[in-house]
Amino acid sequence: MRIIKLNAIDSTNTYLKQLCSQMPVEDYTAVMTKHQTMGRGQMGSVWTTESAKNLTFSVYKDISGWDLKYPFYMSMATALALVKTLESLSIPKIKVKWPNDILSENKKVCGVLIENVIKSGQYSSSVIGIGLNVNQTQFEDLPKASSLRIISGRNFDLDEIAQRIIDQLKTFFKMIGNGELEHLKYLYESYLFRKDKPSTFKNAEGVVFSGIIKHVSNTGTLEVLLEDDNIKSFDLKTITLLY
Repeated sequence: MRIIKLNAIDSTNTYLKQLCSQMPVEDYTAVMTKHQTMGRGQMGSVWTTESAKNLTFSVYKDISGWDLKYPFYMSMATALALVKTLESLSIPKIKVKWPNDILSENKKVCGVLIENVIKSGQYSSSVIGIGLNVNQTQFEDLPKASSLRIISGRNFDLDEIAQRIIDQLKTFFKMIGNGELEHLKYLYESYLFRKDKPSTFKNAEGVVFSGIIKHVSNTGTLEVLLEDDNIKSFDLKTITLLY
């Protein structure tokens, strides 16, 4: 496993993808930076981070030997790796806010962006971008954001956390390689924020409605029980959970 450390870069995901296009890259190669100028989240959202205080890195995963029909399992495995890492650091009340935001005490501490590469009609590799709020204490105009430092009162070593995350990624990606998809999905749903609880949502048209999160499908859609007792599937960014 190789770790590349950079002082500043536009995006660790972009850097790692470009590296992969230029040369063979060892499995679980990671790119870390103290400062990311153009961090990205799901669906083009922007991830901002205070320099040298947070963990901003991307990990390369070779999946060329897998028969990966549903790439959302990569997202589930990544979320679980982060959950288990934070639990090992005694961070309380960890939940996964669909699809893969990580919450502690109902505050967002981590975001994920996974970009899959397809070759000859098959998924060949993934670049997993992770932004974890670690030692930052100020989040201007972000009332739902927090950090490990705020929650625990402790300072953390970024390199140590990165190593723990990579070790956990190996554990949960191994489950995908072994075909343990049903158990992986069960574990993921056990941490799903607001699962089986009456919740309020807003759809893409701005309409607010009530429902209960029941499951996540193999393709990653959120299965919500509506007030008319029908279950409806929602794609990423078609609804927002209001909390």
